[in-house]
Amino acid sequence: MIRVLLADDQALVRGALAAVLRLEPDIDVVAEVGTGTEVPAAAQRTAPDIALLDVQMPGRDGLAVAADLQRALPGCRTIICTTFSRPGYLVRAMSAGAAGYVVKDSPPEQLVDAIRRVHAGLRFVDPALAAEALAGGASPLTEREADVLRATAEGGTVADIARALQLSPGTVRNHLSSAIGKTQARTRAEAARLAEANGWL
Repeated sequence: MIRVLLADDQALVRGALAAVLRLEPDIDVVAEVGTGTEVPAAAQRTAPDIALLDVQMPGRDGLAVAADLQRALPGCRTIICTTFSRPGYLVRAMSAGAAGYVVKDSPPEQLVDAIRRVHAGLRFVDPALAAEALAGGASPLTEREADVLRATAEGGTVADIARALQLSPGTVRNHLSSAIGKTQARTRAEAARLAEANGWL
């Protein structure tokens, strides 16, 4: 049996995924949780083979949890299952140690196939998203530029961002200027929106 842990903050979606997976003779859903912070304890308790994680969840997001699980439970492989079909998220998920990436509007058979493939030691990526990611390339932002844009998305002045990130206001302005240029935005708010839409933040 393939032991699966489900983590999704939407109870209806989580329940539907569990119901679909329980129809398969070789898959056993051993845990269902609604926040990223619940995943490590549930994984330690149930020893899943596969953790099926949403990207955006309360507490810790699925990408951070995937990295945590890779360190804490290397025998548990992670599949991201999300509504976000963005190349940037795919790249970040793979960098965090995820072995699979499935978009929620995929047919149920594709999710089941992904679980079986990942359990067998392979990788699985939604084919359309993989093609888009290869065509679009990686995030053009440096890690610090992404940090500054995340802080920008939360609001605040340049001085607020500088204090929060322990940088000088001049350094923040330089990072913002570079990020605006790389995203081809007109303002820092637009740059933050574009970077978020592409999954770079």
